[in-house]
Amino acid sequence: MVLLNVDGVECRYGSVKVLEGVTLSVKEGDFVGILGPNGSGKTTLFKSISRTLKPHKGTILLNNTDVYTLKSIEVAQHMAIVPQESSIGFSFNALDIVLMGRNPHMGRFQMETAKDVEIARKAMNLTNTWYLAKRPINELSGGEKQRVVIARALAQEPEILLLDEPLTHLDIVNQLEIMDLVKGLCVKEGLIALAVIHDLNLAARYCNYALLLKNGEVFAAGSLDQVLTSKNIKSVFHVDAIVKKNAVTNSLYVIPLSPPKSSPPKNRSIHLICGAGTGTALMKIFLEEGYSVTTGVLNVLDTDFETAEFLNIPVASEAPFSPITEKTQKANLAMISKASTVVVTSVPFGHGNLQNLEAAKEALKKGIPLYVIDEVPIESRDFTQGQATALLGSLKSMGAVFVKNQDELLHMLNVSEEKLKMTKDVPPSIADHLKAGRASLGKPDN
Repeated sequence: MVLLNVDGVECRYGSVKVLEGVTLSVKEGDFVGILGPNGSGKTTLFKSISRTLKPHKGTILLNNTDVYTLKSIEVAQHMAIVPQESSIGFSFNALDIVLMGRNPHMGRFQMETAKDVEIARKAMNLTNTWYLAKRPINELSGGEKQRVVIARALAQEPEILLLDEPLTHLDIVNQLEIMDLVKGLCVKEGLIALAVIHDLNLAARYCNYALLLKNGEVFAAGSLDQVLTSKNIKSVFHVDAIVKKNAVTNSLYVIPLSPPKSSPPKNRSIHLICGAGTGTALMKIFLEEGYSVTTGVLNVLDTDFETAEFLNIPVASEAPFSPITEKTQKANLAMISKASTVVVTSVPFGHGNLQNLEAAKEALKKGIPLYVIDEVPIESRDFTQGQATALLGSLKSMGAVFVKNQDELLHMLNVSEEKLKMTKDVPPSIADHLKAGRASLGKPDN
């Protein structure tokens, strides 16, 4: 039986301690979700397990042998890694990249055999990349490249698979396919999988064990029922959440939620174009700040839709995995026309929700200020062959204000409120200058 044991691991970068007292025991067939906020030590733990960063204290045992006493090729014969980003400098074709996964099983100067090619082909079929076999890797999209990298890892025929945020560049279909694949290998082949996953709902659906990190230490470990509790989520992520059982998948699902704080009404409304959980935190914040909020168009099973329902936020919605109909688009445009500000989050765009960007364009035509959160490059979340990228470009040319992240958006909105107050108490000439400045940013005067 293959076993991985992490015992009392402490890691440092120079004199800075980033991981302390981490202990974990994993057996055949386990799918372990490594959870926690940014900076909690998830990637550092992976580096330590994969021999990239030797622990300052503690041991990591693979089948009762310290991995740091093994040769690199010996470790590679048992363990494969899918990193956050894979930088491939040469334009090898996809099959060549996957065949690199066979290197630990080949002698020096040995060429690939028919068996190696067959193993690579099987890995590419599993990840739906065989049709890309002859394509240069540098000509593939981010999602295609990520699936090829996963195929390379599977071609190693590992007993342990380490996935560091493996779903970053994948759309929802590929996310589900990859997670189904890994889960299937765990159940049928006894593969051990450890995955850093930011989406708590995906972790709850596929993992049988979770390790929740906070400030470099293990905050909770065990089954998903034990780890993903409202209390733990509040303590680690500082977010109130409702945790329920999904009737369809029979797994837990998490809805981040916080009761609105009493705040003086701002007599302003915000329409939020979001999805895939990118709008959940903003809905809560806007309500706490006294804004009235609408959102759409969202699919009924989307995390943001469930959040909007719990917060009693009006939402234009569609059936799951359905394109936006003309009726729903009209409802969305009606909400936009009543808003004083429209915000577009860093949501992935496919052909199903592309019309949300067309709706945003209508907001600008009506003179409604539009803010676009550009935290995640559109190229990595555009699954429309460039149509979403082109639409965002046209929004920018029409006067949309692009912000780096949520914090910058909130800062700009707060500044706008302060400027609005100032115009009531200053001489007319100064007030006119302030209004002109607001107009140049596409912001209303009242």
